[in-house]
Amino acid sequence: MIFETKPAQQNNPPAENRMIRVLIVDDAAFMRKAISSMIEDDPQIVVVGTASNGQEGLEQIEKLQPDVVTLDIDMPIMDGITSIRHIMIKSPVPVVVLSSLFSDGAITFDAMRLGVVDFIPKPSGAVSTDIDRSRKHLVDRIKLASEVNLGNIRRVRLPRIENGNNLERHTYLPLDYILALGTTLSGPNTIIRLLANLPTTLPTAVVVSLEMSPKVLSAFIERFDTLVNWEICEAKDGIPLKQGCCYISSSQNNVRVQTDPDGTISLRKTENNKEPLNQLFTSAANVFQENTIGILLTGTGTDGADGCTHIQKLSGVTMAQNTQTCVYPNLTDNAIKQGCVNTVLDETALPQAIISVMTSK
Repeated sequence: MIFETKPAQQNNPPAENRMIRVLIVDDAAFMRKAISSMIEDDPQIVVVGTASNGQEGLEQIEKLQPDVVTLDIDMPIMDGITSIRHIMIKSPVPVVVLSSLFSDGAITFDAMRLGVVDFIPKPSGAVSTDIDRSRKHLVDRIKLASEVNLGNIRRVRLPRIENGNNLERHTYLPLDYILALGTTLSGPNTIIRLLANLPTTLPTAVVVSLEMSPKVLSAFIERFDTLVNWEICEAKDGIPLKQGCCYISSSQNNVRVQTDPDGTISLRKTENNKEPLNQLFTSAANVFQENTIGILLTGTGTDGADGCTHIQKLSGVTMAQNTQTCVYPNLTDNAIKQGCVNTVLDETALPQAIISVMTSK
């Protein structure tokens, strides 16, 4: 196994050993009250303050030093995206976005690019029904946000794409490889950075499974597609794979790779929504055999290790992001400890490693 390492970042203490101090930033008073009531039902969470706009939120962060901030986007004086930019520079703290603007691709993409932990659609309709239904999800996200390796959250700076560069999309090359990328929470930021630094002339398609609400995913993909040379598509049932394209699926809608009766290689939705990374990696290896590259990136949980083992059995290549550079190290740490990863690299070294595998034969 090959390792490339950086100094370890400090983890926050486990959430179960401490109270999680939350600041709520939302311009609607009824939402501030509803969110406070909803999350303070959990004995591990305490709301230490609220703010009605981004500017007030920044002042409260400096004053209260919360562990996690829940943030609306559409607010007066200072909107949520501007607030995130200031927070990550001046007073870094994990941010969970709770907003109704999930269908705006520019907003969802920018929030993810800037390093928020998650973007959760704000419940609509009656507060007593919709918000209560979303309580567990929000509480879980706050708890996970409190455990991030904060020093590893970095905004993505995308290179400017000239119009002529998009001609790469019309240069058809053979589909010899598949690059399967697996991540969970906080993974979109890493995926954006990786795709922005990976040439589209490689003889591969990219399939990504990440943790993002399906309501948010479509708008995120639409915006992402305009900012990198890869053609970014949603991983829909039956869509054929082609070189130079990246297909993204939510872990709530699992996909597998298969060869159709006519020989076309395509993606298929699965009924089983458990272990999306294992399903993706295993099915990719079954089709592409030794020309499979499976990579685990930052994330929570233990999914993906069995899929990496299967890729190795079929002579494919497995990689993992160095745990010391992950926002969440659990996903990669589990696979590394199981011995099913060929190479462990810092995030910045992954593009060149992928290129080397595909150009060495």
